[in-house]
Amino acid sequence: MSSRTIIGFDYGQRRIGIAVGQEITHTAQGLVTLTCPDGPDWDNIDKLLNEWRPQLLVVGMPHNMDDRPHPLHKEVKAFGNQLAERYNLPVEWMDERLSSVEAEAQLAKGTKSRQKKQDKAEIDKLAAQIILQSWLNS
Repeated sequence: MSSRTIIGFDYGQRRIGIAVGQEITHTAQGLVTLTCPDGPDWDNIDKLLNEWRPQLLVVGMPHNMDDRPHPLHKEVKAFGNQLAERYNLPVEWMDERLSSVEAEAQLAKGTKSRQKKQDKAEIDKLAAQIILQSWLNS
């Protein structure tokens, strides 16, 4: 049984949700959402990868519901390729269709606070967890 540590990413132009998972337990947990107004926050990504020492990275790839290429497809692909090159780690792609919708629904169900339901950082972190959990379950 494999016991790799895996970091998952939900890439967005304003924020990147990040989660960590373990193959041995098949579980993922949200870590943080980085605010990225000018591109990826490499300093904080460096710190997270140094702390968790993953053996694999999983990046959520956006798709339209009708399977046409999503407008962010090339940007997300470039981000994943930068991760692979920068950290010399394999990158796998996971369909992230509806992960943010699922994250919003889970947050709405789990809290009565309207603010928490609408907290974009919480949504992105949970979306990264959902993407990584989907990869672990596949």
